[in-house]
Amino acid sequence: MAPSPIDPTPAEVAQRCQVVETLLDYIQEDRRILLPQFDPSFSIPSEQFALQSVGIEANAFGGTVGDFRYQFEGEEDLLHLFITRVDGGRLAPEDAQPVVTFLLPNLPQALLWLKPGEFSQHFYFGHDELL
Repeated sequence: MAPSPIDPTPAEVAQRCQVVETLLDYIQEDRRILLPQFDPSFSIPSEQFALQSVGIEANAFGGTVGDFRYQFEGEEDLLHLFITRVDGGRLAPEDAQPVVTFLLPNLPQALLWLKPGEFSQHFYFGHDELL
């Protein structure tokens, strides 16, 4: 079955633009792109899948589109993008790919490294690919 296309709302597009703009500012200023401070009140009750809770809090490097949550973090020259389902359900790599395409439409797929998971999908690429 083919992954569902992303049909972002105007608010989701605006949020993506703000996140990417902030990423670019941090990269150009050589600043670390950190995960939000952990707030247990936002946590999905799951000790086994802690990454499902990262980025639930509003923060400059993450957001949502459709049924998905995305979060960027990185140091030095590597960016990490992870994607989960808002409902905490299982997520296949091919279902996360349209989210990557929505977020980074000009990034060639060949420059992404995927570390698949069961409930979260993790993509890595160089900072300089965004500049």
